[in-house]
Amino acid sequence: MIRSLLALACTLVALMSVPVLPAAAAATYDVRGGDAFTTASSSGRCTVGFSVGGGYITSGECAGAGETVIGDNGVVQGTVQGTTFPGHGGAWVRTNSSWQPRGLVDRQDGTSVTVSGSQPAPVGSAACMSGAVSGWQCGVIQARDVTVNFPEGVLNGLIQTDICAAPGDRGAPLIADGQAQGILIATSGGCTSFFLPVDEVLAPYGLTLVTE
Repeated sequence: MIRSLLALACTLVALMSVPVLPAAAAATYDVRGGDAFTTASSSGRCTVGFSVGGGYITSGECAGAGETVIGDNGVVQGTVQGTTFPGHGGAWVRTNSSWQPRGLVDRQDGTSVTVSGSQPAPVGSAACMSGAVSGWQCGVIQARDVTVNFPEGVLNGLIQTDICAAPGDRGAPLIADGQAQGILIATSGGCTSFFLPVDEVLAPYGLTLVTE
């Protein structure tokens, strides 16, 4: 009897001595402007524009409302909450808990540019785009309030640049001196590209730009 009690006591002490390990935290990935994404219904690539509270903005051509969006690493990012094209031309994605929206734009060389606001840069200013296909491309803002005709309709108030872009860059962020300018909405197929001003994408959805 005494031996049984001693054995039980030793067992209880041993159990109490086993360390309790914390649950492994879920992986979290940064959302940055310039990163590639696809939708579950398409293999075509588009580009993250700028991070906003709860997700990010991109081109309205890239995905329809309700579609599931997948990051370039193959991890599901979230769901498209709203999109119009031409309309105001923009879309926004609400990301899930695996993703953290950051006020950063990927320079496609292992470094990032900090987004500090959305002050419009005047015509003639230098600006750069981060595209999932074309990479980091820089040029000059040539004009504002430009109108472009699409087969689906007309978009007004666009920013025109001489930055080279490709179709897979749609949604790509345009940034000038740390200030978010717009997202790529169209390209001539050469080095004339058009961007939708960032505030015109944010306003219809009541979104707030994420800054660092």
